[in-house]
Amino acid sequence: MVVLALEFVADPWLTVQLLAWVLVGALLGSISGLIPGLHANNFALLLAGIAVSIPGPPLFVGCAMLAAGVVHTFVNAVPAMALGVPDAEMAVTALPGHRMVMEGRGFEAIRLSAVGSLLAVLVAVPLAIPVTWGVMAVYPTLRDNLALVLAMVAVALIASEYSWRGRFGGALSFVLAAGLGVLTLDISPEAPLDAGGMLAPLFAGLFGAPVLIDAIFGSGIPPQHGDELRMRRGLLVATAIAGSLAGAVVGYIPGISAAIAAVAVLVLVPGDAGDRGYIVATSGVDTANTIFALFAMVAIGQPRTGVMVAFESADVPLELPVLIGGVLLAGALGFVLVIVLGDAYLELVGELTYWKISAAVLGLLLVLSYLFTGPIGIVVFVVAAAIGMVPVRLQARRVHLMGVLIGPLILAG
Repeated sequence: MVVLALEFVADPWLTVQLLAWVLVGALLGSISGLIPGLHANNFALLLAGIAVSIPGPPLFVGCAMLAAGVVHTFVNAVPAMALGVPDAEMAVTALPGHRMVMEGRGFEAIRLSAVGSLLAVLVAVPLAIPVTWGVMAVYPTLRDNLALVLAMVAVALIASEYSWRGRFGGALSFVLAAGLGVLTLDISPEAPLDAGGMLAPLFAGLFGAPVLIDAIFGSGIPPQHGDELRMRRGLLVATAIAGSLAGAVVGYIPGISAAIAAVAVLVLVPGDAGDRGYIVATSGVDTANTIFALFAMVAIGQPRTGVMVAFESADVPLELPVLIGGVLLAGALGFVLVIVLGDAYLELVGELTYWKISAAVLGLLLVLSYLFTGPIGIVVFVVAAAIGMVPVRLQARRVHLMGVLIGPLILAG
């Protein structure tokens, strides 16, 4: 691997080719990140389907896929904040990013997300090897007791709610989502696109549709003002670092999402991080997960993300120095892109009729569900959307809906 890295330094043409492939990947990641409902795994598995037919060295193709995955984790925060903003009456149960948009602080929220993701890249890359060694030391124990670990995570999330109504809502949401996961995750439907199975309608229904349904009755995006960061620098950095380290957990333990890890991070980080801390932590976990998943692939030989599945399909050589160089470049591009695209995205959406946008995106989620899973995906999407309304109405966090993955893993263990 060192010899190959030196070859890139000695041969400028190889370096130019690498930069070109990373730029192509960054472009694809930007496009996928701006499409509401297109999960990073679905996009990566679409790439896996065509990777073998792409003319080019497998290592360069792998750099493009990894860059696409990294930039996707930067840019996907934009539609998550701009779309699905509810009415003021629903502010208590709104997502943190939506609450900031409702306060006119959307530009700041985008920058917080960008900083969280960028710091995650800068922290995860140098710490990936020592953290991987540490995780590998306890990985056999975690693997053998995965069901118990996940059950403890589920109980801790429910207990962390601030009221008994919230705890009841969290428990009910978890049970319903877990039941839905048990019934649907093993289905292999006939569909126009083979890219990830039932995860597309499940996640779009549980997490996307309820937000959009509430937004249809909302008043849209208010004027946005100010992009300065109103979060103490020390707290911001500490939250981003903690989120980056939590990304290692997400990269190694199945069923743990970025949102779950972010909740745990905010419990550990001192100070009143609030909505801003949640945005920084979630973005950090999401981006760091992409990097740690690469090292998990090297360490345990198992793909933990769609991008790593795509790596296996394309027989990408795991040449870490070259791949990490691509990650660093993709991180820098993602930081710039999310700010430039995010500001323009917010301004554009703010000028349009909001209920029509929400209805159109809801229709797009239905179309994606059909493309990835066929007619049965529509049914699953509708049922998942109904379950996704439960935590909102009972004033509980949506994170309990991750029971759709955690529940089946507990039962399988």
